[in-house]
Amino acid sequence: MATPMKPRTFFARSALALAVAASAVPAALVSVSAQAQSQQQEFNIQAGALGDALNRFGQQAGILLSYPSSLTDGRRSPGLQGQYGVDEGLTRLLSGTGLQAQRQANGGYALVLVEALSLEATQISSSALVRRMDTEGSGSYTSKAMQTATKLPLSIRETPQSVTVITRQRMDDQAMNNLEDVVQSTPGLSLIKAGPERPTFYARGFQVDNIMYDGLPTSTVSGFTQDTIASADLAIFDRAEVVRGATGLMQGAGNPAAAINLVRKRPTEETRIKVTGSVGSWDRYRTDVDASSALNSTGTLRGRIVTAYENNKSFEDVVDKERGLIYGILEAELTERTVFTFGASMQNDNSTKGWGGIPVAADGSDLNLSRSTYLGNTWDYWDQNNTFAFAGLEHRFDNGWKVNLTANKIWARLNLLATKVYLRNGSYDQGVGDYSYVDNQSSYDVYASGPFQLFGHEHELVVGANHREELFDGHGGGAYTHIGMDLGNWNPGVVPKPNVGEAWLQKNDETQQGIYTTARFSLADPLTAIIGGRLDWYDYEGESVWSDEQYKVTRHITKYAGLIYDLDAQHSVYVSYTDIFKPQNAFDSGNRLLKPIEGTNYEVGIKGEYFDGALNASAAVFRIDQENRAKELDDQSQCPGFANFVTCFEAAGKVRSEGVELELQGAITPGWQLAAGYTFTEAKYRKDANPENEGRLFDSALPRHLFKVSTTYQLSGAWQRWRVGGALYRQNSVYSKGINGTTAYHIEQDGYTLVDLSLGFKPTEKIDAQLNLNNALDKKYYQSINTSPARAESIYGAPRNLMVTVKYDF
Repeated sequence: MATPMKPRTFFARSALALAVAASAVPAALVSVSAQAQSQQQEFNIQAGALGDALNRFGQQAGILLSYPSSLTDGRRSPGLQGQYGVDEGLTRLLSGTGLQAQRQANGGYALVLVEALSLEATQISSSALVRRMDTEGSGSYTSKAMQTATKLPLSIRETPQSVTVITRQRMDDQAMNNLEDVVQSTPGLSLIKAGPERPTFYARGFQVDNIMYDGLPTSTVSGFTQDTIASADLAIFDRAEVVRGATGLMQGAGNPAAAINLVRKRPTEETRIKVTGSVGSWDRYRTDVDASSALNSTGTLRGRIVTAYENNKSFEDVVDKERGLIYGILEAELTERTVFTFGASMQNDNSTKGWGGIPVAADGSDLNLSRSTYLGNTWDYWDQNNTFAFAGLEHRFDNGWKVNLTANKIWARLNLLATKVYLRNGSYDQGVGDYSYVDNQSSYDVYASGPFQLFGHEHELVVGANHREELFDGHGGGAYTHIGMDLGNWNPGVVPKPNVGEAWLQKNDETQQGIYTTARFSLADPLTAIIGGRLDWYDYEGESVWSDEQYKVTRHITKYAGLIYDLDAQHSVYVSYTDIFKPQNAFDSGNRLLKPIEGTNYEVGIKGEYFDGALNASAAVFRIDQENRAKELDDQSQCPGFANFVTCFEAAGKVRSEGVELELQGAITPGWQLAAGYTFTEAKYRKDANPENEGRLFDSALPRHLFKVSTTYQLSGAWQRWRVGGALYRQNSVYSKGINGTTAYHIEQDGYTLVDLSLGFKPTEKIDAQLNLNNALDKKYYQSINTSPARAESIYGAPRNLMVTVKYDF
């Protein structure tokens, strides 16, 4: 029999706090709840899904409700209209559900089953079981469970790594629209841009080179695929699960940075239609339509469709961007225990933008150009089209085991004609690129998971296999279109549209197969171990105008181990080891391919889970070693191709990243949600091809100190329809320095703080209005800085701007 899920607590709306006093907070809740129980209030809750109805009731009544999700999944409420006290209101809201609310000592309420009903009698569909980790409608800044790290559906406290869940509620409160917004808000993650449409994500000092969709990875390892895969629009996602550190067990090849897993929205049995409209600074407009419903009378066939369209101008002159998105998904219960899912999405981005950003002086000093400066041309364009198709089949057995098959396919296209400024011999010259990229990626996964008995304890096991392939084909060429630009008086309409010939090509075929297993052992009542392993086969073939490449890695072993010890009912300490590998195309003096770069992650931490999981806190110390990095041989005469200037290497390079992470996410009180995190990361060269690098920062353009906070507070009493919120972002100074030709340079961005504010108002149960004021203090800063004066790649952060959003629920 499967281990029952632990009860979870759900607050109506929430935010965050940086300190949790276990004795003080419950006392405050008792006071608030006692006052609410003694008063009659006006309720306007429509009939529908029980979980949603309870969430709205908790919001309006200002009380704490505790229940396992299995009690509400698949159940409906008749709703509640009129004035009632808390006890009577709950009784009416739960009428006909077979559930009852019991008052607890802390002033909150717990749901209990008052009818001896079997699983079938409760009419809990298999789809409800699949969606038990969904955050949509929870009102929370944290999640009940996640499985990105191990494929096991573990709570944050049960996962022996640093993890964050950016929930649907948090996305809505902060008006997040794309993946870049998620990265900017996630503790420990950094966003760097080599151009307006070229985002790169970093964690713990290393680049994140895989983005996952419903647990299946999509590669962004090269600059080409980074350009091709557009920053995902968030309208179609329920949440983003982030695991920091090495994540090779689920991803296979990559850097020891992080796994970012975007989990798509699922269809609902009840009918939901939501229309959202936004308008903001610089003529920014956006509309979203999200509709979900059962498609037959029994609710065994369900569908959902999401569309979004936005047209945004920018604080930069000339620049604008248009995006269209459509997403559809069908979910069918083939039997009582089998669910089939199929869906597709298409995102089309058309931008009038250049390739680069703002230049610096030859010595790296700031030119103090206006934030509205645009050094491209009116004919620049950067057009991306990403089409996804995905499918899944899940079957659950009577003994608690399940089998899950999933597939994900992406067809990504990029066409660009874009410019960048280069500093050459004291002159700022404009170069143009005319390129076309085709990037097709496929990912397939099958696994079985479930409980088993051993030595008198129940344990859990996952066994699976996956396959992924990327086919890339790029063509194009470049030229210089204007020599000697006057940066302060640039006219984007002065240069005629060029005809650039094709002189470049790049083709890649990258394939990876792997088998993996994870086991969660209950060693004793307070002690749990998670052990996992993966075996990979990797094959790469590449063709370019310079050379052809082919290399492979056979039977590479990836390891995972963690121990979790429960100190008490709320706190656990853990220690974990994880690793990951990254193939490299460097050869030694014997013409043998070097071993893959290996990243190993060691982590020790403590986690707290309060209010039955509604609030999570963690503190961790980590060390990552990335070893076997290619290091040039000191004596190149040993190289077989020495006479032909062929360079040989040895697997001796090493980078070490060390740091601390502190995080708090979830509900402090029923109306106060908070997410806060502080991260210190220092990654340095231990060994390198250039001995002068040893002891230096691995990437000085990445911040070492990051502090991020976001919060929302639901007012009470006569002001209960109002909510206030805000966010704060703080990082230390970053820099790049070196020698460009004969000129030494130092490029620096001082440390800075950004403040965002929000105000929400809900005049009725169907209408929700929100105002977001971003960069409220109008801080002028560079979001990313040049790595060299030779290329103009500094990107200004957006000035103060306003966005007003109105949602209507039908």
